[in-house]
Amino acid sequence: MASAAAVAEPALNLQPPKIKMKGRRLKGHKDSANCCIASSENPRLIVTSGEDGRVCWFDLRCNDEPQLAMDVSEEPILSLCFKSGNEDNIYVSSGKEIKCFDVRLAAAKWEPLENYNYNKEEINKVTCNSKSSFLAAADDSGEVKIIDIKQHCLYKTLRAETGHTSICSTVEFLPWRSWEVISGGLDSTLVLWEFSKARPYKVLNFGNTSNSGAGQCFNPSLIHAIAVPEIDMVDKLGKICAVAAGGVINVIDIESEIGNVRSKSSSNTGKGTRPRLKDGSSSSNTDANHNVKRRLQFDYTIGGHTSAVSSLTFSLFGEKGKFLISGGNDKLVKVWNWSNYTEGGSSDSSNDILHLNIGVPQKVNWMCTTSADTDNLVVCDTSKTVKVYSLT
Repeated sequence: MASAAAVAEPALNLQPPKIKMKGRRLKGHKDSANCCIASSENPRLIVTSGEDGRVCWFDLRCNDEPQLAMDVSEEPILSLCFKSGNEDNIYVSSGKEIKCFDVRLAAAKWEPLENYNYNKEEINKVTCNSKSSFLAAADDSGEVKIIDIKQHCLYKTLRAETGHTSICSTVEFLPWRSWEVISGGLDSTLVLWEFSKARPYKVLNFGNTSNSGAGQCFNPSLIHAIAVPEIDMVDKLGKICAVAAGGVINVIDIESEIGNVRSKSSSNTGKGTRPRLKDGSSSSNTDANHNVKRRLQFDYTIGGHTSAVSSLTFSLFGEKGKFLISGGNDKLVKVWNWSNYTEGGSSDSSNDILHLNIGVPQKVNWMCTTSADTDNLVVCDTSKTVKVYSLT
């Protein structure tokens, strides 16, 4: 029998040539940069966090040093987000704690406006909903804490026994559904939650999914990243979610998945049985219910990653959401013109799908995009410098 390496070799040869771009280097961290976010109110403003427990504000109109830096914690800062509608306020997760700071109160000694200590283990992702009413925090225990930031209290706990059985690595609010979040974990599951009732209504198990490409044997389908379009993209892109399961990227139509749950629920209710929550679908591209649209899949047989994907984002420059951008442990950033990828999994040319294949110096931790004079891709990797690449 041929070895796994021999089987993988033909697909690896399909990798398009990677290009090296000279990126601008933002310097302000003393250890590797973990996270970056771009302001929607001021596209030239970039905020980063790192292993050094520091948060840095950079203005792309200025030099490569931070305009403002604060040492928040002795522990690494793995995630941060703006308060929706008020970007003077920023939420920072460090260890088990979330702190809120007001940049207008910048002083020699930073004091948080709010502190939340509800998570049992280290927080991997914190995000704020569009109405600035809730935070969601995913942690190593497999739980997601929903925090009411208007009442300053814990609202709900989305517990492991009904959702994730391992580390919960990421979580996002669904902007078109006020009471729902979607989370991904290292148990290879993607969970859709109705958080007002603290219950999951759909669990997709990517560990049971048949992923194309022999190289998947090297990449367990652990979910490290998901991306959901912002509300102003939904009309054009649809109500979708991009999921990084190992080295494979899946684009899923959320409403079709929800419709499938409702259809099964109605069918099962008629038979006097309860609908199943767990979905061990045998194929990532098909479903027993004809109303469910096919899922799009980007693996390395069409030029995708050869190692785990660690970050995903929809582009915010130009035609918003036109590109899906992925970064991985293979030291590659790929810019996908994903709308050219048909439901059948083909295109007139693979070059029409993979727009850019960029080699970066280190493994990718996080990415964001912004339009400030040029279309910018901001990359945090395992080094101390934050790279900014101009894609135009």
